Amino acid sequence: MRFAENNRISHRQLYRQMILEFLAPFILCMYGARKLNGINALIGMAMALIPLGFYVIVLIRMAPVFENLKKSGGVLVGQLTGLFFMVFILMAGGYILAVLGQLVPVSLITGMSEEWITFWAVLVCMTGIRGGMPGRGRMAQISGGVLLGGMILMMVLCIPQGKIEYLQDMAAAWKFSGQEILDGFYGTICAFSAVGLLPFLLGNVEKYASAGKTVLAGILTLGGILMGMAVLLPAVLGYGRVVQERYPVLPLLDGADLPGNVLARFDVLWMGFLLYSLLFALGSLLHYSRQIAEGVGLGRGKMWTAVAAVLIWCIARTGKWILESFGWYLGYIFVPGLLICQIFLFLRSKKRHRKKGVIISGVLICSIMLGGCAGAVEPEKRMYALALGVDASENGLLVSYGMPDLPESTGQGKEEENGSTRVLAIRGENFTQIEEAYDRSQEKFRDLGHLQVLVLGKPLLEDGRWELVLDYLKQEAFVGEDLYVFQAENAGQVLNWQGQDNSSLGEYVTGLIENRMSGRRVHTVTLRQVFYEKYKSHTMPKLPEITVTDSSLEISV
Repeated sequence: MRFAENNRISHRQLYRQMILEFLAPFILCMYGARKLNGINALIGMAMALIPLGFYVIVLIRMAPVFENLKKSGGVLVGQLTGLFFMVFILMAGGYILAVLGQLVPVSLITGMSEEWITFWAVLVCMTGIRGGMPGRGRMAQISGGVLLGGMILMMVLCIPQGKIEYLQDMAAAWKFSGQEILDGFYGTICAFSAVGLLPFLLGNVEKYASAGKTVLAGILTLGGILMGMAVLLPAVLGYGRVVQERYPVLPLLDGADLPGNVLARFDVLWMGFLLYSLLFALGSLLHYSRQIAEGVGLGRGKMWTAVAAVLIWCIARTGKWILESFGWYLGYIFVPGLLICQIFLFLRSKKRHRKKGVIISGVLICSIMLGGCAGAVEPEKRMYALALGVDASENGLLVSYGMPDLPESTGQGKEEENGSTRVLAIRGENFTQIEEAYDRSQEKFRDLGHLQVLVLGKPLLEDGRWELVLDYLKQEAFVGEDLYVFQAENAGQVLNWQGQDNSSLGEYVTGLIENRMSGRRVHTVTLRQVFYEKYKSHTMPKLPEITVTDSSLEISV
């Protein structure tokens, strides 16, 4: 692998830094409720890539102007320009940190507060910028390709899950709207506005005058992934769900189902890619804050790095306002101000500045091993439910958890241990009370990450409370959407059924559906299909029914 010399990064390293910095924030935050969805937004995205290509040429020419802002525009103008970019860095850093604080507790680690997660994220990123630009380039060289390959692999694996009728729903909802196309166009411009910081970086790029093609390649790569996601999300999840979800990319792989459950928990690895990109983007912002502060004479770079880190953490912790207002700030303040600032500096610069290296120090040295299904709870201290049954009761709900007999399933149990109760039933007015009752009465952690079967009682389906079940499962980040959903007269009775070999309901039904080699295949409905119908028409699809007769179990359509 080839690296640049003389403390400069190569064009390849510049390209991969762009991928690392932009990919996760883009695919997480550009789709969903009140964001860029639909065919009109897709057209706007494609149109925005054209002016962005010309903008890159302007940025390359602006590099000498940004080498010394005080000299290019005067002391006052230079410092005001530096403060303008510093405000953007604080706002963008607070936004990324707020997103990270929301995602990690529900997707990777439970039982850890958002304050601690964001605190450690800022601390790691702030500590990592002590290195030099060559180290940062090497980090991008090694990991940028892995991240990009992982994202593309994820998209490829999701293609078989897509359905033509889902895309037809998006096409049916499409009506040509110039305003929506303009919103998609300008929204994409705002998302790529962080490219305006590029002149601060070019001084450390080998032969930066010819780096335009590299930057353009990065923009086209990111734009292609964004447009691909704009089609893939409604094809897999359904257009009605995408426009209501806050982060629709997160459940994209929850329904992955390859033979042998190869991707049963691939969503954890997927979140690891996103987390790594978010941390790299946050470290980049701290890195630029130090460079800008030193360049315009606002103080020592190390001091401003610490100040910026504290302010970013405070912005992220002051509430959800940053998540709601950051898009408005980009559209109405930063993008117009950025254009005015760059035009003014370009016109005021009357002579070419000789090139000199801009000292940009920073490296993101982090490897936070965040993973697992729920905090630091040992496997032997978990209750693994393979089946979940929900019935209507007089006082609310009756929830039954079906657990496998692990010693029996693995062949390690003793004869006197067999026959132990493997179904836990808890009553409550709602799921909050049921969870509280479980925590008071059970010593093991409730782990739903291996759930395979959901059985709903018919009375629950008839009175409409099945929507409460879906809302509850939506909040359970570790529940995969490839589990099978059935109906029954009495879900609790079905969960208490045991086969001749003492197999539990979850094991038996999953084996019946997935491993039967001959005969008529069982009609199945997955949780993802149920979510699709709920978001589309607030209806429940026709579920196959499970019936227990004597000692046998039958599934009928």
